[in-house]
Amino acid sequence: MPGDIEWLVELRAEVLRADLERLGRYDEHRVRERMRAGFRPEFTRVIVVDGADAGSITVRPDGASRCIEHFYLASALQGRGVGGEVLGRVLAEPHDGPTRLNVLQGSPARRLYERAGFTLDSETEVDVFLSRAPRA
Repeated sequence: MPGDIEWLVELRAEVLRADLERLGRYDEHRVRERMRAGFRPEFTRVIVVDGADAGSITVRPDGASRCIEHFYLASALQGRGVGGEVLGRVLAEPHDGPTRLNVLQGSPARRLYERAGFTLDSETEVDVFLSRAPRA
């Protein structure tokens, strides 16, 4: 997994570029450094579609919560149900506490999370923080 970091860094930069530019926050160095600094290989999974690496998702424990981070899918696969399937599999894994994540303001990914039962916790001019209570 550590060898995957540079591929994931570039995937993050590609996937977030349009939203970060729209928000006036795109910095080609910072977008890559934030991934390198936050990369936790022990919690990161590579998404494979038709035998090829196509994305990543990190599911990190945080006290009683779990946090979904670095959920990126190659642009060519977005809107085709892959993200929903991956998210559904993660949410189906046993966990007693809430699941938390954040998404950029205006990102179409927010609809995916809301369809999966996430609700708004708070927001800033850049980020939207969402959570999902555990299913009974």
